[in-house]
Amino acid sequence: MIPKRNQNCRIQKIKALNRKLEYPNIIIYFMIITFFTACNDKKAVTENENYSLKSDTIIVPATSTITPKLKLETVKNEPYQLELITAGTVKAIPNFYAEIAPPFSGRVTKVYLKLGMKTQAGTPLFEMVSPDFIDAQKNFFQAKSAYQVAKLSLKRQQDLKSNGVGSQKDLEEAETNFEVNEKEYQNAIASLKIFGVNVNKLVFGQPLVITSPIAGEIITNEVVMGQYIKADDTPKAKVADLKKVWVAGQVKEKDIRFIHELDGAEIQVASYPDKKITGKIYHVDEMVDEATRSVQVLIECANNDHALKPGMYVTVKFIDTPENTLFVPAKAVLQFNDKSFVLVQITKGKYARRYVETGISNKGKIAILSGLNPNETIISEGAFYLLEAK
Repeated sequence: MIPKRNQNCRIQKIKALNRKLEYPNIIIYFMIITFFTACNDKKAVTENENYSLKSDTIIVPATSTITPKLKLETVKNEPYQLELITAGTVKAIPNFYAEIAPPFSGRVTKVYLKLGMKTQAGTPLFEMVSPDFIDAQKNFFQAKSAYQVAKLSLKRQQDLKSNGVGSQKDLEEAETNFEVNEKEYQNAIASLKIFGVNVNKLVFGQPLVITSPIAGEIITNEVVMGQYIKADDTPKAKVADLKKVWVAGQVKEKDIRFIHELDGAEIQVASYPDKKITGKIYHVDEMVDEATRSVQVLIECANNDHALKPGMYVTVKFIDTPENTLFVPAKAVLQFNDKSFVLVQITKGKYARRYVETGISNKGKIAILSGLNPNETIISEGAFYLLEAK
């Protein structure tokens, strides 16, 4: 066994050795703290030296480490043409489109029309025998006969009165009778002219000849020889002049402010990817479609080669009138709360915050609607280094 005295001596030596080992660690600890404190102080000094804020002006010394990171640009107006792309549908223009439906029921006796046939206003399409048309002819000839009789009777009463033989009462009755029969005769003429009948060449019992009301070509033909057509049947033929067509584009209500009548538009067709078709805005609807929240815009296009066919889906690219617009790089625009601003150079190394109203973005640039003037110089890149300036 080790004597107690020797044990005490050994414990004291161990404690002394531990104190010697702890002393260098404490020194190292304080050295580390001193080093980081010095670094932080140096960093704070460096940041303060990079820029300073005087009133509303940010001052960046030439010796600042930030200066090389800042890029400047003088802003200028650029011609800009808005392009808005949407879907569209080709339509025949109503004034150049007609659906052929007989005014009377009857049976087809002759057919002249065929698909693709060119027509003029009045070109015969087909003939039909119609009992209703025979009755209309009968009414016309009866009204014509009554009119002629009333006209002769009026002339006779006028002659008698002028010679002192006839009475005023008979003359007035003849005048009234003439006016009534003349009105009926004019109504009979009008009822036949509506259906393209030439009353001067009308022969009682002749078949009804259905003619084209417009110039164009036959695009639909369902007329068959011998078929019986009712007056309320759907149209059996369609005529259209497709040298001009409408393209109906749908524009969202938020973009309608960019659309104006007579502005240009480009039409792209999937079947003709290399063909350039242009048109002019003909009409902008006054009503918004509540289901799609869009407005229909009609574009009139020349279509001499019939590349655009009614019912075809196309892509519409609206082209606004070029306007001078102030654009700045997107990196130059910074945000503060819900506002946008840029840093404008006052003099070399001095910059001021300028709040701006921004518009559309295009190819990495943002349109400035207000708050900035042409020929002013701004920080185009690196402005975020100065965000901490208060």
